[in-house]
Amino acid sequence: MPDGVADICVLANPRSGTAQRNPGAVDRALAVFGTRAELRSFSGDPAGEATRAIRDGFRIVVAAGGDGTVAGVAHALSGTRTALGVLPLGTFNYFARGLGMPEDPEGAARAILQGAPHDIAVGTLNGRVFLNNVSIGLYPAILEEREATYARFGRYRILAHIASLRTILRFQRPYRMVLQQDETQHRIRTPMVFVARSAYQLDQFGLEGAQAISDDRFVLFLAPQQTRLGFLRLAWKLVRRKVDHGRDVIVSTPQQIAVAVPGRRRISVALDGEKLKMRLPLRIRIADHQLQVILPPDNPAAGKP
Repeated sequence: MPDGVADICVLANPRSGTAQRNPGAVDRALAVFGTRAELRSFSGDPAGEATRAIRDGFRIVVAAGGDGTVAGVAHALSGTRTALGVLPLGTFNYFARGLGMPEDPEGAARAILQGAPHDIAVGTLNGRVFLNNVSIGLYPAILEEREATYARFGRYRILAHIASLRTILRFQRPYRMVLQQDETQHRIRTPMVFVARSAYQLDQFGLEGAQAISDDRFVLFLAPQQTRLGFLRLAWKLVRRKVDHGRDVIVSTPQQIAVAVPGRRRISVALDGEKLKMRLPLRIRIADHQLQVILPPDNPAAGKP
């Protein structure tokens, strides 16, 4: 690589709540990258700007933000030879933490420079890439309440938990759904469907399924609780990592999932922390192509094929 030629594109949204909460974070990372990096701004979905970075020949595209930003960039990069780097600036940063990426900007930038690309399988929801989870039912409502709380008071993790509690206390009726897992179809009534692709996130809440994710399967959780009190108990057990699998949640590990809701054409979906309206049926699959991700040098998988 010739000296002074930028091969790293850093994508950041300067008007996001994340940027306001972490002033100067991107600049500190750029100071570490030096002349190898070029900063480009985006607003809304970063996938379009990431696609332009691929066309412009960048070897690495760095998503500077939270899990939603990372997923948007990953959607554009999946199936290409351009690698994804992660500068974790969000509230929870589940994907970056799962990689073992440092959470300070300078440390993350050094890890990207010293790390190595590694192919991973990603999930898709109606063709859109996701990295951590997809949920319908109660969780999208929690995200809506969370964003309203952030807009008033700032983006802090404690406020996310308060927003969850407020949403549970305004609990609505469960959905009636037609759920297909691989070749099996059945009708269910549940307030929440949660599909996981992040072993790290499962571990944070003491949930099973890490091996299934390694085997390129999903971990599907159905909540049998039908009351506010039942969900409050489940939330408390999640905090204490004391969930009873099979009683508090019903768990399965399919390779493909489809969800329909009779009488509806569209539904609110939470995808990696972003709330979206999507057309039914929902089809959740492992992508046919891989995503190249930069792993920090101390990750055991770094440098392995």
